Amino acid sequence: MISDLADATAEQLLHAAQVGVRDGRLLEVRKLELVLAWADLHAGDPQAEPGAVPVRCGGPRLVTLGGEGTPQVADLALVEMAIARHEGVLATRNALADALDLRHRLPAVWAGVRAGRCEVWVVRRVARMSRRLDRDRASVVDTAVAATLDEAPARIVAVAEAKVIEADPAAHAARVKTNRDTKGVWYPQPRPGSQVDEDDNTGNDTAGVAAVFARIDEADALAHARMVEDLAVALAAHAPDVPEGDESPGMDHWRAEAFAMLADPAAVLAFLRAVEDASTEEGERPDASAQHAAAAEIVIHLGHDSEGDLGPVARVERLGPRLLDQVRDLLARHATVTITPVVDLHAGRSVNGYEHPTDVRRRTELRALGDRFPHATGLFTRHGRPPDHDHTVPYDSHGPPGQTGDHNDTPLARHHHRAKTHLGYSVFQLGPDRWVWGTPHGLYRLVTGTGTTALTQTEYHLLAEQAVVLGAAYAA
Repeated sequence: MISDLADATAEQLLHAAQVGVRDGRLLEVRKLELVLAWADLHAGDPQAEPGAVPVRCGGPRLVTLGGEGTPQVADLALVEMAIARHEGVLATRNALADALDLRHRLPAVWAGVRAGRCEVWVVRRVARMSRRLDRDRASVVDTAVAATLDEAPARIVAVAEAKVIEADPAAHAARVKTNRDTKGVWYPQPRPGSQVDEDDNTGNDTAGVAAVFARIDEADALAHARMVEDLAVALAAHAPDVPEGDESPGMDHWRAEAFAMLADPAAVLAFLRAVEDASTEEGERPDASAQHAAAAEIVIHLGHDSEGDLGPVARVERLGPRLLDQVRDLLARHATVTITPVVDLHAGRSVNGYEHPTDVRRRTELRALGDRFPHATGLFTRHGRPPDHDHTVPYDSHGPPGQTGDHNDTPLARHHHRAKTHLGYSVFQLGPDRWVWGTPHGLYRLVTGTGTTALTQTEYHLLAEQAVVLGAAYAA
């Protein structure tokens, strides 16, 4: 414990922050354990007690809060625990339901969170996502999520989402059908006072603008988004020059203009013809990409089941897990579908130049999925900006051949790349998908496809020596 933070060294502050995260996680686990212990004390049927007030008269009764396979608890007993937790009864019931699911239906995940491997709120969300599954199907989610607890919260939730769908594809297909049966487009009317409401935090200021809400098929939404984007780019490119001193409108403005313009298809066609005619008069060749605006690249990751057939769930980059029927819907509107051969992530090569070849960058991004800086949360498939492909071991123009390749490629977001370059971080690479990091003040981490793990100084040095040997072997 540091008595005065103002007198602490950088190393002491970092150590205290690291310990604080773990202590905070374990404290949240302790809160759930207390609720579970309280539920265990009140698991008996209150109606079996002598002189019990009948349920029809408002007496206590057993209720099931968690999913299939979780024990019941006396409903009125939770009132006093809610008081002790300084919250409403509904919040306590929700916490207990999640805790029961974790203990009885997701035991591997529960063991991991009790070891401080991730935040409690993340696994509570997994418990809620999987609650409708029966106990056997929930075990599929348990096994997969437990293996990802060292990863970023978004990645854990993404894995849980995919496994819930995979565990019961029929139930998910029913959810898809229900949503498609409740499609609609809504144009809300402004509320009294909203024209002059200056509280920006409420989002109620509608002076001069209106909101539109739509629930449509996913394939239609993607096609509509592409159309709006293409039209917005054209509008921005052919907009009048902005007077000097004025700020140019951003793309959000032009997307809004394009969206509004779609209300008049004849105007859209006339504008696009005028753009094409102007380009022809100026001697420009029509843009091939504009002629085929409907074309799109969709990267789909498929898996096989135990019998060798395609599994029921695919992962679509930028969208997430989807049933195969949903993937077919995404592709149905395209007259021509080109299938690109599978990228072999076990392959690798090295070259003598500085720039990482396209195939190396592609494999690295598919292996890593996201930023490989310790505890980073950015996923390459969710953001438009590509990562920086940094040489793990800095490139030496006078060094040996084969310095650039799968063995020496660390994909980083720009901010993390700058920190690594300018602040004295050390990083070694253990093959194409494992990195060992050291911070300027002595924190050590192992980053892999399954997340970030803390290392001791001894472990760090042992792995760093192993990385040097591997690097020399690859370069040779």
